[in-house]
Amino acid sequence: MASLDPVLDKDGVRLTVDEAIATVTLTNAAKRNVQSPALWRALAEAGRALPGSVRVVVLRGEGKSFSAGLDRQMFTPEGIDGEPNFIDLARSSDAELDATIAEYQEAFTWWRRNDVVSIAAVQGHAIGAGFQLALACDLRVVADDVQFAMRETSLGLVPDLTGTHPLVALVGYARALEICATGRFVLAEEALATGLANIAVPGGQLDDTVRDLASALLAAPRDAVIETKALLRGAQERSYEEQRAAERAAQARRLRDLAGVGD
Repeated sequence: MASLDPVLDKDGVRLTVDEAIATVTLTNAAKRNVQSPALWRALAEAGRALPGSVRVVVLRGEGKSFSAGLDRQMFTPEGIDGEPNFIDLARSSDAELDATIAEYQEAFTWWRRNDVVSIAAVQGHAIGAGFQLALACDLRVVADDVQFAMRETSLGLVPDLTGTHPLVALVGYARALEICATGRFVLAEEALATGLANIAVPGGQLDDTVRDLASALLAAPRDAVIETKALLRGAQERSYEEQRAAERAAQARRLRDLAGVGD
């Protein structure tokens, strides 16, 4: 896929598209794919640039680490050129601060769209914002050297890049609290056992395993996958009876579509 002309290549993010599969690559391997507001804007732009033909999105990081998290320059008084540092953010109004964080979060939201299935291929460190970016995807395939950690609380902050909802959904409240409050590492074996990872493989097999999973996801009819993803995503918020009703409505749409008697 690397030989394909990029649809987007800026600020540490490259998007390539090969028919129904898009690949979003974090390209700053020298700095372990640290994250910044510019990178988040590029990730959000990648989501907007996806062609309608794309059904599966693979997220990967070049080098030894998926992403070591936030660029620590954001914590310094100097900050990153052209970006607000933490002191600037703290001094902004409630509305401005809320809007700024909401803009940052946009890089992490589109992976859950119903019309695509997203897969994070995670090796090495996935720390803080890196952990939350992996959590933003629907599925996670990890290398056996993976090290997840949520370090925000240890730094006096909270995880605010959309990671808390999927983390609790995947591993439960008590384990999520313990992972976040201690900032400890979660390794491949635990990630697999708790449902944080779908598959764990030796690092050399990561790309091939993700490719095989993407192909398997493409085997089912697109509209059936979209309806199924929507059903499963909504299940946590619905009651049992509401979910039964949602299943009936989705199946009615599928049956009519397959029979050619839709609206």
